[in-house]
Amino acid sequence: MKKIISAYILTAAGIGLLTVGLFFIKTIEDPQGMLVAMPYICVGLGCLIFGHGIGEIVLQRAMKSDPAAAKQLEIDKKDERNLAIANQAKAKAYDMMVFVYGALLLSIALMGIDLIVVLLLFFSYLFIVAYNTYYRFKYDKEM
Repeated sequence: MKKIISAYILTAAGIGLLTVGLFFIKTIEDPQGMLVAMPYICVGLGCLIFGHGIGEIVLQRAMKSDPAAAKQLEIDKKDERNLAIANQAKAKAYDMMVFVYGALLLSIALMGIDLIVVLLLFFSYLFIVAYNTYYRFKYDKEM
């Protein structure tokens, strides 16, 4: 019951953000500074939060109307084979992300974009690689 209420709250918050963003896009004549991007960020976040809330509502209603399917879904979520497949897919996506992110970082640096942007991307890339290294050593000691 608590999960469905939070889904309704998320849906309402998403609609609110979407409405505020669209209102500011239509009413602000000459945006300056943060107001240039803020309405569009509100629209994007509103759509994201609204979609997540609606998805949860539809899922909860479907599970309530068909208990057998809900039980099977719960079993599938906890199944070791499905967890292993999901983890392997994440690992493949991470491997690809490291190369794509590195190539993107290099191309942005070569385009002459502001140094602050390049450094932010570089440090986030470094953080991801360091995070991977830390857990690789941790799991290597455990296993």
